[in-house]
Amino acid sequence: MGLYKNLFKQTAIYGLATVLPRMFSFLLVPLYTDLLPKAEYGKVTIIFAWMIFFNVILAYGMETAFFRFYNKEENKQTVVETSMVSIFWTTIVFLVLALLFRTSLADWSGIDSQYISYAIWILALDALVIIPFSKLRAFQKPMTYAIIKIGNVLVNLLLSIVFLIYLPKLSAVNPTGLISSFYIENFQIGYIFLANIIASLLTFVVLSPDYVFLKWKFDFSLWKKMMVYGLPILVAGIAFAINEQFDKILLDRLLPKNIAEDAVGEYSACYKLGLFMVLYRTAYTLGIEPFFFSHASNKNAPQTYAMVTKYFVIFGSFIMLSVIVFADFFKMLMIRDESYWIAMKVVPLIILANFCLGIYTNLSVWYKLIDKTYIGAYISIVGAIITLVLNFLLIPSHSYLGSAIATLAAYGSMMLISYYLGNKYYPIPYDFKKIGGYLGLSVLFSIISFYYFRENYFVGIALLLLFLYFIYHNEKTTLMNILKRKNNL
Repeated sequence: MGLYKNLFKQTAIYGLATVLPRMFSFLLVPLYTDLLPKAEYGKVTIIFAWMIFFNVILAYGMETAFFRFYNKEENKQTVVETSMVSIFWTTIVFLVLALLFRTSLADWSGIDSQYISYAIWILALDALVIIPFSKLRAFQKPMTYAIIKIGNVLVNLLLSIVFLIYLPKLSAVNPTGLISSFYIENFQIGYIFLANIIASLLTFVVLSPDYVFLKWKFDFSLWKKMMVYGLPILVAGIAFAINEQFDKILLDRLLPKNIAEDAVGEYSACYKLGLFMVLYRTAYTLGIEPFFFSHASNKNAPQTYAMVTKYFVIFGSFIMLSVIVFADFFKMLMIRDESYWIAMKVVPLIILANFCLGIYTNLSVWYKLIDKTYIGAYISIVGAIITLVLNFLLIPSHSYLGSAIATLAAYGSMMLISYYLGNKYYPIPYDFKKIGGYLGLSVLFSIISFYYFRENYFVGIALLLLFLYFIYHNEKTTLMNILKRKNNL
């Protein structure tokens, strides 16, 4: 149980580093939806969707390659140096070229060139801290990692509040004062990106000693091996970005112009209610990836991975059911403008889709451990194809409901394909009966609660309690062993 305790501890801290920043970001949703028209919120969403693609490209799989070779190579410092030098120079090249061609990018994307410039600087600053953050995880410094991550988003949140709420008010009180000289009317989107730039810059400054004290040694032979390992992850990352973000872009392109940006705004706002599952999935992934690699050589590793996956599904199933039962309560906290609520029908699909993605993350450990990351790229490409095809087919007739269906179909397919191939190349003794039982029952209860007894919390809470009893009934032996261990301490 020591392995699981260590995993839980790391996941809890990384979860703190993920949950708190996301919760701060949570507060930005009501801020944006209160102050921005749906069309303007749609524009912000589309810009950030494009930024996700470039985040993946600028990382080009180096983060995962770093963890793999850091645990594999004897000279770990060489891995650190080579990774940082590689990311630094590719980022500088991107920054120069992107700024030179920002006007062309603006014409091609239909986004204002000023916002393009802001996005370029944010992307570059965020890319430069990829390996410093990875080092903190590899050196097992989760608290430092958490403090910096939380600080980044807290600065972003506070500056957004100042720029969007207090700056206009102070300027109105004293139009000729010093503060009013900093206020630009109808510049809400610009202020959103300005807050992001300042937060990213401060994060880079905090982590800049990693570059100051860098010896700038570059092992070209090691770099080639890391690139061979990482490039398939880049392809998988691009495919993932398509699955995660391209629906917003396609909604903007495929729907009539008079409703497209409003639809993107509605969909994006309600999509955020899936954040609880995203938080759980992301926090778990941050803790599990170093854990998987560091325990890969243990002879009982497959049994460990099977147990971890089962408990991921147990907790995830309960989170999914809880969020769906209380979805209409959460919408009143997050999205106060009722005009956005028309898209609430996508919420169960998005939550289940993110849960499937989390299960896929567990199942995908096998191809990373046997250095066949290209298989992960193939699986992600299949998911991306499903996303694109279904979005093109369904958006014209079903709008964002079609996008939600496409997202669920893509992640569900990736989960099943990974399970099938994993059994072939790296068999792991998953308790398929229990995993399927927890997943199936939580989906069934979610359907009953949301589609038949929506906002009837007596029924919803009863279903939650029944599900908890089901967990206790099946896992009581393990739970009793844990309690006995605690009593013996």
